[in-house]
Amino acid sequence: MQKRTDQKKAYLLGLAAVCLWSTVATAFKLSLRHLGPEPLVLYASLTSATVLGVILAVQGRFGDLAALTWRQARFSLLLGALNPFLYYLILIRAYDLLRAQEAQAINYTWAITMSLLSIPLLGQRIRGLQFLAIGLSYLGALVISTHGDLLGFRMESPLGFALAMGSTVIWALFWIFGVRDSLDPVLRLFLNFCCGAAYTLVWALLAGIPLEPNIPGFLGAAYIGAFEMGVTFVLWISALRLSRTTAQVSNLIYLAPFLSLFIIHFLVGEAILVSTLAGLGFILAGTVVQKFADRQAASGS
Repeated sequence: MQKRTDQKKAYLLGLAAVCLWSTVATAFKLSLRHLGPEPLVLYASLTSATVLGVILAVQGRFGDLAALTWRQARFSLLLGALNPFLYYLILIRAYDLLRAQEAQAINYTWAITMSLLSIPLLGQRIRGLQFLAIGLSYLGALVISTHGDLLGFRMESPLGFALAMGSTVIWALFWIFGVRDSLDPVLRLFLNFCCGAAYTLVWALLAGIPLEPNIPGFLGAAYIGAFEMGVTFVLWISALRLSRTTAQVSNLIYLAPFLSLFIIHFLVGEAILVSTLAGLGFILAGTVVQKFADRQAASGS
């Protein structure tokens, strides 16, 4: 059966997703003024599960849940522990310690982290260009975290940097393990967020962390749940399915970090540092080199 394409609609959906994702770093930082990481992750996860559940119901696929076997559903217990539970708790703690511009830029190294983890976990080989990609991306992360003072190697928050880098490991593991999951992506994410919300609730109760929301914090968490974790993912998947090629839409993602910096500057009030722009440039250059290396590997050249 021939793939149905609508390139104009694919671009519109892709741009909508990118624009929404570009607001999330700002939403993290503003929401953290009112809620701690645990309640923020809990209410965002519950919102995302609700949004995805509504989408499944509107599509007439909510009944698919009842048809799932334990073998099909149990993988979501693992994936839900990685994302949203561990990933967002670690990432949001990084946002709490770093400038929003720094945390969001460092987070873009996840693609390189995934390539590195694919070597031991998937048995993939590393090639010459991939060394260049790794070097560029991690150099960019260091430029950002040291504000360009690579020789002095002084960081405002070493813990924040470690958490931001650690979050990329969790995110990469989530996608590597998710390759083995044959469930529909929307259904799988719905289960992930249901499980992740349960893990967050249990963790907060055991640790004695208060979960009472206030109105500004809850609204921020609901926004994050809907537009970082829920609707935006469906928009992006729809754009990829309607596009003639994946690359035509996926290249739009390079707009996100720069749009994000613009929004951070005007809504959070951060002055955008030259070191952030330079470091982000290195990271994105590394990602482009990595994609080129992947295409070379796929073509056998």
